[in-house]
Amino acid sequence: VQLQASGGGLVQAGGSLRLSCAASGLTFSTVAMNWFRRAPGKEREFVATRSKGGTTYYAESVKGRFNISRDNAKNTVYLQMNNLKPEDTAVYYCAVEHYWGQGTQVTVSS
Repeated sequence: VQLQASGGGLVQAGGSLRLSCAASGLTFSTVAMNWFRRAPGKEREFVATRSKGGTTYYAESVKGRFNISRDNAKNTVYLQMNNLKPEDTAVYYCAVEHYWGQGTQVTVSS
């Protein structure tokens, strides 16, 4: 299984970014896809998940600002991040089961 995350970058507070994660080596449509993040000096934390059936869950800190979606035809999961805050600065990882992508850096300036 390979997970390739992209879309990170530097953005001002209040801005938006969309992360993508392309998956291969698995039957994408049958698994839940997840996003996690690790901020500097902190433990990795859950951000969002989307089940194969479309059910979504979000961390309280991102609820109402982030949206997780998936395109099963493209084997890709997305994380639309709006109204970004400096505390959203982290390396963002996509994950499925016990597989992890390499992460993409998101930096939000104040």
